[in-house]
Amino acid sequence: MKKLKVAVAGLGRIGKIHLKNLCRNFPEVEVVAVMDVLDESKGIADEFGVPNFVKDFDELLAVPGVDVVVICSPTDTHADYTIKAAKAGRQIFCEKPLDLSLGRVQEVLNVVQESGVRLMLGFNRRFDPEFKKIRQLVVRGAIGESQIIKITSRDPGPPPVSYINVSGGMFLDMTIHDFDMARYISGKQVKEVFAKAAVMVDPEIGKAGDVDTAVITLTFDDGSMAVIDNCRKAVYGYDQRLEVFGSKGMAQAENNFPNNHKLYTESGVSGDLPLHFFLERYDASYVQEMKEFIDALVSGSEMPVNGNDGLLSIAIGLAAKKSVAEGRPVKIDEIMG
Repeated sequence: MKKLKVAVAGLGRIGKIHLKNLCRNFPEVEVVAVMDVLDESKGIADEFGVPNFVKDFDELLAVPGVDVVVICSPTDTHADYTIKAAKAGRQIFCEKPLDLSLGRVQEVLNVVQESGVRLMLGFNRRFDPEFKKIRQLVVRGAIGESQIIKITSRDPGPPPVSYINVSGGMFLDMTIHDFDMARYISGKQVKEVFAKAAVMVDPEIGKAGDVDTAVITLTFDDGSMAVIDNCRKAVYGYDQRLEVFGSKGMAQAENNFPNNHKLYTESGVSGDLPLHFFLERYDASYVQEMKEFIDALVSGSEMPVNGNDGLLSIAIGLAAKKSVAEGRPVKIDEIMG
């Protein structure tokens, strides 16, 4: 079988993860080019035996034989790069979000559709083994009709303010994963968002116009709910938990740990802290995510995360921001127009 020829744009933290996984886990794939603006990133390309290193996206698209582009560059490049790749006839995997503007995202999705190419968005938590098990239990009806979903997502430390200034803020760079998870786990659409938020970790985040601690209530189209709590800093590590309560019972996914031992002594009980951050916690999910993308390309089946999923998650994030600013519940229809 002819190998899929892949090009990777952006060699930051997530770009390195995808490059490593593509080179080491998928014999049906050949990474033929990488792009990054930093000269030192050429060493990463050399490490993985990638023959072409370029510093410009147009050069990346011009590399002969490229079938697929994996976009891992900064958020403000996603829309332009996706449009260029679509018009060049390349299949596309793009890290979330496509853009911070709903209008711009819709423009990108229109170009993708008109170009006849496939697009998948990088919401990797859907592919975490524990979360997938919870979703399967919901689909099988093991929990009955879901009534309350609880998602806890707390980072071990806040990002630099320079990142917050371009990321769209906590709801669009962090909680957006939880908004997608709520839709994925429930299989339902969000009708209304009510968010309360504050600055409790770093005053500089507040000066940048963002928040670092929040509780968000989502109301689904059938009246059931999801409650999300976020914080930019949990001193004990990366806190990622999920619970679904329904008419027949409850299912939970707890934190992952380096090991599950506990030490019991007369002075107390001790054990390891949760895995440190997303690269460690979601390592398996990134492999599975790329596998399902490649499988969908080869088989022609539906993409597991499509452009509309990305659009709706951004809409929920914008509704949350509006809810905090105005101190009221905000319906998704207000945001979607």
